[in-house]
Parts: sequence; structure tokens; C-alpha cells
Amino acid sequence: MGAKALIFKIFDGKLDLAIAAAERAAAILRQAIAERGHARIIAATGSSQFEFLEALTARRDIDWPRVEMFHLDEYIGLPADHPASFRRFLRERLIAKTGITQFHLLDVESDPAAVAGQVGAALNSAPIDVAFAGIGENGHLAFNDPPADFETSQPYLIVDLDLACRRQQVGEGWFADISQVPTQAISMSIRQILKASEILVIVPDARKAPAVKACLEGEITPLAPASILRRHPNAIVYLDRDSAALLST
Repeated sequence: MGAKALIFKIFDGKLDLAIAAAERAAAILRQAIAERGHARIIAATGSSQFEFLEALTARRDIDWPRVEMFHLDEYIGLPADHPASFRRFLRERLIAKTGITQFHLLDVESDPAAVAGQVGAALNSAPIDVAFAGIGENGHLAFNDPPADFETSQPYLIVDLDLACRRQQVGEGWFADISQVPTQAISMSIRQILKASEILVIVPDARKAPAVKACLEGEITPLAPASILRRHPNAIVYLDRDSAALLST
């Protein structure tokens, strides 16, 4: 599949961005539930998703018991109750607020490879209606740091986290210093993410502007992992003025 003109929408601020993305997400979920009786989603985590998830969970037009959720990635070696745990993030910011009952969390304490296989099999048992994602400061998509593997068909991978990725986690306040950031994670693979029928990419803040420019206007390359989104037929990138500041269009 060749590159396409990726749809991106620019908003004055992150709140406007979040409300618009939540509106689109809700429409996708309502349509899937109306057509098939259920919807399946992939949920992202991290500070870029705060306002979006607040806007989405505040809505009252989604039948959450009919929604099945998977998530993108999780640190290896981090307990589920750690403030930076993505399982904790999703429990507090999505599951508890919606009452969603069908969810698959990456419980990595025991056997990460086995968990990757089990959750991956469940993930591939039916199509995914929408994936929520972000773009990292190093251009990563999920925890697929550069150079990302564009070819593997495995649904989840055990990956090494690069220094830029780990520094971002410190900069966002999840960890006090780099020594506390895990060096490995389970991440949904690039090809698996691209299987979603639609992808909503939530990318606010000025610190993301260089990665946004590289991924939206540069070469499609494993060195800018999120650039692969330009090969998806239904991906929309939601930007604010700060994250879009370096774009030429």
C-alpha cells in the first residue's frame, strides 16, 4: 500500500482537540454497536490522552458494556499499582469511569511472552473498530521505538525502550529519574495497529512538533515509526497549534 494524504486536523487548544476526537470516537462506537451489537477498541495511555479520555468518558451516548477494550503497551517489571503503570492508567481513566466490563490488560508480572500470546490471540479473534494512539517524542507508535519493525506479524512484541523514549517518561513526570524507567515493554506491533478499521491519533503539545513534522511530512521509514500511519486508509491525526507548529501545510 502506498502513501496517502493523511488526514490531520488542527485545533486551537488541546481541549478542543479532545472534544473533537471524542466525538469521532463515540460515532465509531455507536455505529459498530448498532450494526453488530458490540464494538472493539484499542486504547492508548500517556499524558497526551488525558483530555481525550476525559471527554470520551464524560459522554452518555456510548453503551460501554458492549465495548471490548485492548491496550497498546505496558512496561515489563512495573507492578500494576505503580503510578506509571498503564494498567492503572486505564483502570482509573477509562474502566472505572465507564463501567466497561470487557477488557484485556497486559499483566506482565509473571510471563510477558505468554501474556503477549494470550492477549494477541484474543485481539485477533475479531476485527478492531478503532484504535486510539499517540506519537512519541521520538516518533514512536505504541512502544515501537525507532528503528521500528514494520514487518513482523506478531500481535505483541517484547521491545527494548530507547533512551529518548525513557527520557520522555521522566519529562512527563511518571518517574523521578531515568534509572527508574523500565528498559523493556510489551508493545502492540506496527502491523497489528494498522489492522484497526480506523485510527485516531491524539497528539497535543509543542514537544511533539518535531516528531509530528517528521512523521507527517518526512519519509515513511522505521526511523520515524508513526510515519507508517500514512499507509492506513482511515487514520486521522488530531493536533493543536503547538504540535502542528512545524508543519509546512
